[in-house]
Amino acid sequence: MCGFNPYEIREDFPALRRTLHGRRLVYLDSAATSLKPVCVIEAIASFYREYCGNVARGVHTLSQEVTRLYEDAREEVARFIGADGDEVVFTYGATDSLNLVAYSWGLRNLREGDEVVLTVMEHHSNVLPWQELASLKGVRLRYVGITGDGRLDYAELEEAISERTRVVAITHMSNVLGTINDVRRVARAAHSVGAIVVVDGAQSVPHMKVDVRVLEADFLAFSGHKMLGPMGIGVLWCRRDVMEEMAPHRVGGGAIVDVEPNAAVYAPPPRRFEAGTPNVEGAVGLMEAVRYLARVGMESVEEHERELTRYAMKLFEEELGDAVEIYGPRDVNARGGILSFNLRGLDHDVVGMALDSCGIAVRTGMHCAHILHKRLGLRGTVRASFYLYNVREDVEALVDACSEIAQSGRT
Repeated sequence: MCGFNPYEIREDFPALRRTLHGRRLVYLDSAATSLKPVCVIEAIASFYREYCGNVARGVHTLSQEVTRLYEDAREEVARFIGADGDEVVFTYGATDSLNLVAYSWGLRNLREGDEVVLTVMEHHSNVLPWQELASLKGVRLRYVGITGDGRLDYAELEEAISERTRVVAITHMSNVLGTINDVRRVARAAHSVGAIVVVDGAQSVPHMKVDVRVLEADFLAFSGHKMLGPMGIGVLWCRRDVMEEMAPHRVGGGAIVDVEPNAAVYAPPPRRFEAGTPNVEGAVGLMEAVRYLARVGMESVEEHERELTRYAMKLFEEELGDAVEIYGPRDVNARGGILSFNLRGLDHDVVGMALDSCGIAVRTGMHCAHILHKRLGLRGTVRASFYLYNVREDVEALVDACSEIAQSGRT
């Protein structure tokens, strides 16, 4: 982590100057949405101050400027994940990206009796679109479980993949357990039977170096707001040969070459999937966010979060012992900077509200992962999630507050 200084990085995030209930803000909810650095905020403000025009909808200078800016953003985001610009579709978030795959590819390619393989650790955004297709097309959903330490059961996965499998949909990093899945291993098993692989990268792309060529998947979805960018902008990367065969699921202006009274000729990808006025300011903000992350270095971000996670697990064990239960792999090399836990005998929401009173922002509940929580026999968890602007003092504040809460609950 040569040159990586989280204390200096914190200066770039105005929100960290806030106080909450008279305490300094300890923001540990980046898995839900990240804070935004000044450069991203200024990039969006600058767009509104200096630009006025619509993308690909005019020959005048203002429209041409905005179009170039939008396409520059596409190229920048593509480079960040090791892709080419024409493989990147801008969407409204990871949820929108996954729905695009389900309806643009799945609706036209899945048939009754086909199977979609998912894991029990999927976010609802990578479950519900496939459930809808199952009801529409008579497709069967098969769920793969996890091992006792919260890792994907690869033996069960490889057994579930068969000649009937058409799609394997998998999270790269669990938003509850922090588990990092071996997507390339999954992709090779899926491709051996001709299935496509759809990866939910909402928790991985912001926190680790991701290269789509290394993953060997067919689709990768992620959101801007979880990686220092604005809300309302997302990305779908798609393998070029697959994308070229897909029809749009949402149609309108900007996605066509020509329209006749009873037919239309759609534009080449990725434009055919971006009907309507796009979220240009969102793309500009995301471009600045990936530039920021690239300057810091994703390897440094990942290592920093791993160290914070290791430190948190150590302090929890030393200060709370059996009073806390942590979920997911004990090996920090197998997980990202997400730590879901419960204090024994205390409701997760009660713990979350008590932490809030200490100025500590965490997430409580089932985190849009009901299937996983039910598999674990839980009604919810407390989730602390780390990012590049968190420091060891944040971890200490969390563990100290949990220790006080646990003690109060026992007396």
